[in-house]
Amino acid sequence: MARMRRRGFLLRSSAILGSGCLVAPNTHAALAPTILRKSVAPIVVASANGHPACVAKAFAEIIAGKAVVDAVVAGVSLVEDDPTDHSVGLGGLPNEDGEVELDASVMDGPSGLAGAVAAIRRIKNPSRVALAVLRYTDHVLLVGQGANAFARAHGFAEQDILTPEAREIWLHWKSTLSETDDWLPKEGKDVPANVKQFFGITGTINCCGVDAKGDIGGVTTTSGLAFKLAGRVGDSPLIGAGLFVDNAVGAAGSTGRGEANIVTAGSHTVVEFMRAGKHPKDACLAACRRIAESTRAPRLLRKDGRPDFNVNFYAVDKRGRHGGAALYEGGEFAVCDAKGPRKESLAGLFAK
Repeated sequence: MARMRRRGFLLRSSAILGSGCLVAPNTHAALAPTILRKSVAPIVVASANGHPACVAKAFAEIIAGKAVVDAVVAGVSLVEDDPTDHSVGLGGLPNEDGEVELDASVMDGPSGLAGAVAAIRRIKNPSRVALAVLRYTDHVLLVGQGANAFARAHGFAEQDILTPEAREIWLHWKSTLSETDDWLPKEGKDVPANVKQFFGITGTINCCGVDAKGDIGGVTTTSGLAFKLAGRVGDSPLIGAGLFVDNAVGAAGSTGRGEANIVTAGSHTVVEFMRAGKHPKDACLAACRRIAESTRAPRLLRKDGRPDFNVNFYAVDKRGRHGGAALYEGGEFAVCDAKGPRKESLAGLFAK
């Protein structure tokens, strides 16, 4: 059977739905109670680095009538454009070779479509490229050189996104790896005083939202694990891991150790727990518990048998309820609704 392309399907579907003669008048009346939806109070949730600019921008775009997926991409683009944020986009920390490789995914609830890019270089807004993949291809994920070629074809300008500060952080990491190699620290060169906080950083921003109609969208974008092996792809561009949206249920996204999230399909797990009736916060906690139970390799465990890493989840459901949780307590996430942008505490599965 020949594959029906999306455009043909949408045109035929629109024609059928738009033809009143195909549905009996009494059928309209019978369906009305199930079709009509109550208004939802719009809300946006994001990882902590989405406060305040990202969530405020995304919320404003939703209130202005933009599609939720466009709104959340507009929000995270502000962070991607910020050279002082080393977790995403411009200024993101490079791989072990000094190359910045970026990943991102988007998912649109109303259409059920997704787009993603992985290991894309020299493009500061991978979230926007992922949105273009969703809109202008019949694919979900483009990687490496193919992702770059697609981005260039759609007018995305390539540029050097390794900022001087990010380069110095990488050089300091490179020169302090070993006392027996030929790399030496650069004398007299200022390195950020807090440079050690970047070693092993898993920088990412996730943002999900729901509008007054109950439509949902989400995005996750990252520069990935700092100083990773070239070509390493984490959970952020993988639908079901770093992001998942179901317009009938809700959306979830994640930051933290991507490998743990990939093997447990973390964000999909959160949405499935919400589908089963859990509040978003409790669904996030349940996904954290799944990761803890699935982590058995000794090198990934602390002496007490608990994971030696952290994973954070953020979620919103179709009713506008929201919540977040992490393996270990003490974290925060960003929220914006009619009350304005703010930070709220993540629930913790374990005490620190």
